[in-house]
Amino acid sequence: MNKHTEAFLSKREEEEVVEAIRQAERTTSGEIRVHLEPSTGEHDIFDRAMEVFHALKMDNTKDANGVLIYVAVEDHNFVIYGDKGINDVVADDFWESTKDLIVKHFKKGDFKTGLVEGILKAGEQLQKHFPWDENNTNELSDQISKA
Repeated sequence: MNKHTEAFLSKREEEEVVEAIRQAERTTSGEIRVHLEPSTGEHDIFDRAMEVFHALKMDNTKDANGVLIYVAVEDHNFVIYGDKGINDVVADDFWESTKDLIVKHFKKGDFKTGLVEGILKAGEQLQKHFPWDENNTNELSDQISKA
């Protein structure tokens, strides 16, 4: 594990991010994950986020409604990657406005708040388009994944 990736969020902050994921997913069948790694390496960040999305099996959700917040810590860059189901129904500017919200906090060094607010905003859209029902199961882990 890379020291920059480990230092990005404290243990307590990680727990708060995971709790935000749980809170966001309580009212939707959608799935939200956060992945941290040092760098995209030679990859374009969007291509790398897509690779991680597939590696985490986020493309296997029943309604194609997974959302990945991929952060390349040392690159000071991130991508919000939504599966086809969610991309087809959200407003055209939704991901850009969510990214702007996260950037506002990241620029101040408040990574936890940026992630939490981005997660909750994505959760609102997931709830609107993919409301929870009694047949829903949590298809993916809520834990932050790291490389």
